Amino acid sequence: MKTDIIFNEDADASHVYVMAVYKTDVSSVWNHFTQSALLDLWWAPKPWICETVSQDFREEGIWRYAMLGPGGERHDAQVKYGEITDHRSFDATDAFCDENGNVNIDFPQVKWLFGFTGVEEGTKVTINIHFKTQEEMRKILEMGFKEGFMAGLTQLDGILSNLKMI
Repeated sequence: MKTDIIFNEDADASHVYVMAVYKTDVSSVWNHFTQSALLDLWWAPKPWICETVSQDFREEGIWRYAMLGPGGERHDAQVKYGEITDHRSFDATDAFCDENGNVNIDFPQVKWLFGFTGVEEGTKVTINIHFKTQEEMRKILEMGFKEGFMAGLTQLDGILSNLKMI
């Protein structure tokens, strides 16, 4: 199964829109975006790995994780969850942090909105990523965000393709 992934950047609006359709049910896709053991399987682009430090998937809860590189690199981050509509959508604010969860103010905090919709082909995932400024968006994109996130979503496609098809 090969999922087409759309990644559109709107520099004028300081916004990125991502869309993918996975050929499996909404519950399976939702779980892979909301459960740390499943997120750890795909959130980091290989050869990097994602390692959850802690996760509390509820409104105002936090997922703390580290991206671990093949050369011993470590980048800590956290996601603070906002409104959650079970199996439909959730929003969150993503930020780099230190190993204790203290937000690194040298990097932007980014607002994400995830949507999950059952469609004939399976599940459509839409991700709207909002930056406060064009400069913040440019900074994150120059760090390789597009390539890394697209690689992660492609890894997720491989994982989901091994699940029962609809």
